Amino acid sequence: MIQLYNSMQSVFRWTLGLGLCAVAVLATAREVTDADIDYSFYPYKQEGFPQIGGAEIGKTINQSNVDLVKDFLDPGTYKFIKDGWWEMRVGAPFEYELHQGYMQASKANKGVGIESGNLTNYVSGRPFPYKPDKSDPLAGEKLLWNFEYGRIWGDLGCLQPWYWEYKDIKTAKIERTLKYDRMCLARFGYRTVDEPKPDWGANPDGIYRGIYLRVESPFDLKNTQLLIHKYKNDTKQLDGWIYLGFQRRVRRFATGQMTDAFLGSDIMVEDFEGYEGQISQYTWEYKGEKTILAPFWKHNDAVAGYQSKFPGPEGYKYIGYTGKGECFPNAPWSARKVYVVEGKPKDPNHPISKREMYIDAQVNEIPISLIYDRKGEWWKWFHIGHVDNKDHLPINKETGGVVHDSASLIDVQAQHCTTIYFHGVVDPKLTDEKLFNVQNLRSSGR
Repeated sequence: MIQLYNSMQSVFRWTLGLGLCAVAVLATAREVTDADIDYSFYPYKQEGFPQIGGAEIGKTINQSNVDLVKDFLDPGTYKFIKDGWWEMRVGAPFEYELHQGYMQASKANKGVGIESGNLTNYVSGRPFPYKPDKSDPLAGEKLLWNFEYGRIWGDLGCLQPWYWEYKDIKTAKIERTLKYDRMCLARFGYRTVDEPKPDWGANPDGIYRGIYLRVESPFDLKNTQLLIHKYKNDTKQLDGWIYLGFQRRVRRFATGQMTDAFLGSDIMVEDFEGYEGQISQYTWEYKGEKTILAPFWKHNDAVAGYQSKFPGPEGYKYIGYTGKGECFPNAPWSARKVYVVEGKPKDPNHPISKREMYIDAQVNEIPISLIYDRKGEWWKWFHIGHVDNKDHLPINKETGGVVHDSASLIDVQAQHCTTIYFHGVVDPKLTDEKLFNVQNLRSSGR
């Protein structure tokens, strides 16, 4: 038991005292036009979907032909295919429909700016709904704000159940399987669709978002729970609490860096959803717009004829994995416009030197990111699969929320990966705000 306790202490060790001091930077606010809004939410409306020669719909990209589409792949994906680790199927592109209430809220913002690490004049919706400009020194930061206040899992969504597998790439051995009975993500502030709006309850602490998860198995992690509060004030350090099932007590921890391996996986909490840290902890540089093949697909097409590895509710089929070590999503990728952003931590003791993010131009989420170690060498590749919300669970069809369908983080240096299996529902009736308070950790853990 002492050995297990020490192991868990190591897993949940959080770096203290980041001491982040917000530098006063004022972004010149600009008024948003209808044309800006139209392009921001429908970037394919005028020119149609991008066409990539050599990556026609239905084609398989492999070692023999990947050089034909090298310019339309992120460097990590290109190397995996070039080295024979994976073959990519090409699927049909599609429009991603976000909720009209979110779009209308984006129109209501008047001259949003950035000052001292926070937004000014922001109400709700997408803060900067216009095409980024490379001449704007804050273009990269603005894209991260659009991501932060996006529609991932709507105003309230839960993944239940949710599976993680830890794998050795060289041997394809599955070292461990975790089952989470639920992970829920709720917006307490800046809500645009679900009542109550704009805040969920009184919210005296100014919480922007709550994240809660609980482990069901294996036995040594059973009832382990994590709770995170992110605040409207981005320069305010996140709060976090952990309930360790074997210890039966709640521990508070500082989440200034969130850079320990979470539950022994390849994933840091800071990696969640592409980036779960504070925007003010990094400097962000916009590198330009690209067309790439990205993990966007129709779920029902991807799993047709496929036997799901895990039992899903009501016959639901999880996206599977293929390729070397079974670390790559077994689903077709499609052509998307993306904005490339490079983020560098301000803390010199951070374990990474930079993140290279590919932010989707339509939904402003992060389907692909490359992570570099402190020496500047490529360390990890993270994909998050995005599913057409109209081709998923019936309950998700009209939510206008962004739904994740898979994720895998590959540690290219350690030759190891963590693959994640999603069953996610967007629904305001899934739970109430009591799930996201500390008292719930104690009561539900007993």
